[in-house]
Amino acid sequence: MDADHLPEMLARLKLTALRDRLDTLLDEAARRELSLRETLALLCEAEVAHREERRIQMGLGIAKFPFVRTLEGFDFDAQPSLDPKQIRDLAACRWVANGDALLLLGPPGVGKSHLAVALGREAVRHGYSVLFVQATELITALARAHVEGRLEDKLAHYAKAKLLIVDEIGYLPFEPNAAHLFFQLVSRRYERGSMLVTSNRSVSEWGTVFGDPVVATAILDRLLHHSHVITIRGDSYRLREKRRAGLLKTNPAPAVTENTL
Repeated sequence: MDADHLPEMLARLKLTALRDRLDTLLDEAARRELSLRETLALLCEAEVAHREERRIQMGLGIAKFPFVRTLEGFDFDAQPSLDPKQIRDLAACRWVANGDALLLLGPPGVGKSHLAVALGREAVRHGYSVLFVQATELITALARAHVEGRLEDKLAHYAKAKLLIVDEIGYLPFEPNAAHLFFQLVSRRYERGSMLVTSNRSVSEWGTVFGDPVVATAILDRLLHHSHVITIRGDSYRLREKRRAGLLKTNPAPAVTENTL
């Protein structure tokens, strides 16, 4: 057997990572005095690790995350209303496997989008397809597709991923027909795929957000049926940094009177 043809055979078998690192890996096996079986395991581990990393990078690209955020980079000390154990449990992605919804609620700047992206990245690592979209971008795309007669195709696009992340519901006004379009998407994904939604409005305000309390109730009925709801109560990270820099003054807490109880 001609060992010179080994790289060519590895390429034909599409073991490109193994082909490119073959000499280095064989040198490592010799240095560690590995048996033939152990050497084969070392070579296979290298190829599997390469394919897994390539899969993750491809999944992250398809997800279209607007920035890189991780759970390790989240400042839980700054948001004491959050339970780090609960977030770590969510990072295991059992809720994604079950097709549940996750709602992250709270005022601007408390880290909802950070957590949404971080949990989305964890879902990719666990092997799930993910798509991230801003709420206004989503509704605009659905409205345009509706006008152009392509709504079914657009709904299928947003329904395809195992986890759909819709960021920032309630920050900007929606299209007049937004509630009906979003309802169709939620219905399409109901008990089939997971949704992660962030909002600066409590669910009781979604009727105002969508401009249609009846349809908003139907949306929430489906989202909340199998769901995890996390409300973050705390200061904005951005405003806190400005206060530290002396750009904003910290206002004293108002006195509590009988009328405010």
